[in-house]
Order: sequence, then structure tokens, then C-alpha cells
Amino acid sequence: MNSNAPTLDSSAIGLSTLCLVHCLALPILGASLPLAGVLAEAEWIHQILALIAIPITLVAIARHHASKVKLSFVAPALLGLSLLLAAGFVEALHDYETLLTVTGAALLTSAHIWRWVNRHASSA
Repeated sequence: MNSNAPTLDSSAIGLSTLCLVHCLALPILGASLPLAGVLAEAEWIHQILALIAIPITLVAIARHHASKVKLSFVAPALLGLSLLLAAGFVEALHDYETLLTVTGAALLTSAHIWRWVNRHASSA
């Protein structure tokens, strides 16, 4: 297994967590802090986070694919990434942005946690 895999998984999990914090916590803070309210509504933050997720996810999938194809990792990772991108860039889905972001981030995080746990279980 590739020595960069734990770093990729950690980065992906951290980025997905950051997405969730942006999507869920900033609106709550926005009610009390004006700057947080501006950041909660800033579409560019969501788009940047989604764009950063593309190379991390694709490299993790490519490295995973090179060692052993596991649909249980690749499918939720690609679906999660697709949902994040749709929420950030498809204006017609604006009303569902929070749902799509939370679902996409949860799928991506779950895929990377699954891979991380399975890697540690197979090396033990």
C-alpha cells in the first residue's frame, strides 16, 4: 500500500469536516457575528473547498485503484465528490445546497474512514 495513503485520507477527512463546519456551524455563528454571516453565505468558499477536494479524491482513488479496486471505497467517494461539486456549481440546485453538501461530505468522509480502517486492519 502506498505510504502517502494515510496523508490523503487524513486530508480528505479534514477537508470534508471543514465543509461540514462551513455548511452547518457558520450559519449559526452568522446569527451573532456579522463576519461569520458573510462567510456562511459566501459561495466562493464552498466552490474553493469543492475544487480542493477534486485532486485529493482523484489521487486517493487512483492510488486505491492501483493497489486493489474496491467499489465500496470508489463509489461513495465519487458520489460524494459529485454532490459537493453539484452543490457548489449548479445554480439550479441552490435550494438543496446544504443537503447536497452535507451528504457529499459525509460520503467522502465515510469512504476515506472506511479505507483508513481497512488499511489498518489488513496490516495488523
